[in-house]
Amino acid sequence: MREHYRSEIIDEASLALSPMQQFRRWFKQAVESEGVIFEPNAMIVATATPDGRPSTRTVLMKSYDERGFVFYTNYASRKGREIAANPQVSLLFPWHPLARQVVVTGTAARVGRDETAAYFRTRPHGSQLGAWASEQSTVIPSRSELLQRYEELAARYPEGEQVPVPPEWGGYRVVPETMEFWQGHGNRLHDRLRYVREGESWRIERLCP
Repeated sequence: MREHYRSEIIDEASLALSPMQQFRRWFKQAVESEGVIFEPNAMIVATATPDGRPSTRTVLMKSYDERGFVFYTNYASRKGREIAANPQVSLLFPWHPLARQVVVTGTAARVGRDETAAYFRTRPHGSQLGAWASEQSTVIPSRSELLQRYEELAARYPEGEQVPVPPEWGGYRVVPETMEFWQGHGNRLHDRLRYVREGESWRIERLCP
């Protein structure tokens, strides 16, 4: 199975000065692609144990700015435990319909509880209950037990009543050290432009495809 890419050439002179500015450009185009990309804020988060055993999963990016990318999860989940032991992570935004990818490497750290609480309040009521019902990444005997937990929480916190933020649930901010912008082209002569952090500034380098 092979795809012949037809897309615009990306040269160094056209790139923004910072990777987050460049990401903002591409993310805007992904969002405005008229439904071509389902959930453009979906990203693959790769973590690893201290001895190098990797794991990956797809999560939703909930915000980004010059400081980095933020997502939310249960801190006791597999990714939470692995980040606690080894904060080096990688993110991948796979925008295949545009023949684009953005690859981020950096370190993850918890966001403040105020920031977590502010985001938690914006979640739908059912999602707030779900954060309490699921002890993420732990073994559970059946789906019916999960649903029972949810129903008990729904009775305790009916619609319209404030749900407290679970103590083991919150956000991570991934602070980039490198960001690669990949644009597919014909004959596998893809553009790969990578930003590398150097103190307070960034160096841009081109990689062979």
